[in-house]
Amino acid sequence: MGHIQLKTEIPGPKSRELLARRAAAVSAGLAKSTEVVIDHAHGALVHDVDGNTLIDLAGGIGMLAVGHTPASVVQAMQAQAEKYIHICSLVATYEPYVRLCELLNEITPGDFPKKTLLANSGSEAVENAIKIARYYTGRPAVITFEGAYHGRTLLTLSLTSKYGLFKKGFGPFAPEIYRLPAPNLYRRPAQMSESEYLDWSIANLEHALIAQVDPSAVAAIIIEPVQGEAGFIPIPQRFLAKIREICDKHGIVMIADEIQCGFGRTGKLFAIEHSGIVPDLITTAKSLGAGMPISAVTGRAEIMDAPHLGGVGSTYGGNPLACVAAIEAIEIIRQPEFLARVNQIGNIIREVMCGWMDKVELIGDVRGLGSMMLVEFVKDRLSKEPAPAETLQIIKLATSRGVVLIRAGLYSNGIRLLPPLVIPDEQLYEGLNVLGSAIQEVTAAR
Repeated sequence: MGHIQLKTEIPGPKSRELLARRAAAVSAGLAKSTEVVIDHAHGALVHDVDGNTLIDLAGGIGMLAVGHTPASVVQAMQAQAEKYIHICSLVATYEPYVRLCELLNEITPGDFPKKTLLANSGSEAVENAIKIARYYTGRPAVITFEGAYHGRTLLTLSLTSKYGLFKKGFGPFAPEIYRLPAPNLYRRPAQMSESEYLDWSIANLEHALIAQVDPSAVAAIIIEPVQGEAGFIPIPQRFLAKIREICDKHGIVMIADEIQCGFGRTGKLFAIEHSGIVPDLITTAKSLGAGMPISAVTGRAEIMDAPHLGGVGSTYGGNPLACVAAIEAIEIIRQPEFLARVNQIGNIIREVMCGWMDKVELIGDVRGLGSMMLVEFVKDRLSKEPAPAETLQIIKLATSRGVVLIRAGLYSNGIRLLPPLVIPDEQLYEGLNVLGSAIQEVTAAR
């Protein structure tokens, strides 16, 4: 007997009742990837209100590296809740805040003095990183990249790409944002080799510092080492090295946004470690908190100390319950055996997905880093025309059969796998088999 147990259709009667309540009470602008209505969850299994058991391959969009309700995290939060729930770091000091900052200063790349600021969300972390970089440099401009996702606040939405889904109707946006192309090896011009394409991408980056903005005006260059919403696109080492070179030459702050790709997801604590490049600031969130709302900016002490006293802060940032959850998550994820397991999971996913690609023309590409893997669907492999409708059909079919999934990609034509990294092999294979069957069925019906 498998781990997926379906007692009703999905959504079942109790789920449909709560979905109706959601539609009546919640802003219609809040989307949902599935019709699953959760009752409880543990590890990589989700149990809905109708008694169905599903395998979670979405992991809260990468929030749940240590799985649902890990015992040490739950126990730490319970113990903390009995002592105090909040006091506010702007009012008083508490040990969990300090300890978490010490840990982040220790584990982030870079052999130099570091400091950390805690906040509530990835958007807040990025916003604080930009503010601090501007204060430190005294410059206004920020360079970001096509495909980027950095958040939904006004400033971070200004940095974010994918206009139709995230930005439409919300302008005007913050000024002094310069968006440049990021290298996507899968969608490079057909006549170019990977090396030629990277040369061309680097030349465009250098050209933009003449044609679009002078380096003397640039406070920061921000980039995801593996672009998340863009479709799990690993940024080539040579491109990251060029950014580091430009930042060093012109006194620009290099910011690595590790909110989705960090905390073990790629097989190292931070995705930037694969390149050997050390950024000045790193933003973290998602799996940092094991599902709790917490984020951080960590980096060079002289940069982090730049703002005036009182210039940064947050009422809820570094809430004690979230801090103890994050401390436990870090201690789990940083273990060598945990990171080794991440790579095993990634190898399984890649092998299975590449097997699909050999048989299914709808699959244009399989890519990622570590366990952060995505399959991209196209109508034609030669033209690479995106297939977003088929992608959505696959997700709906697979979810109806007991697997929780979510899309990604600039064209919404990819399925990203962000399973809890505690998932056993048998659950992973079972979930992948359901997804593979859904892909084949949708393909056959075209």
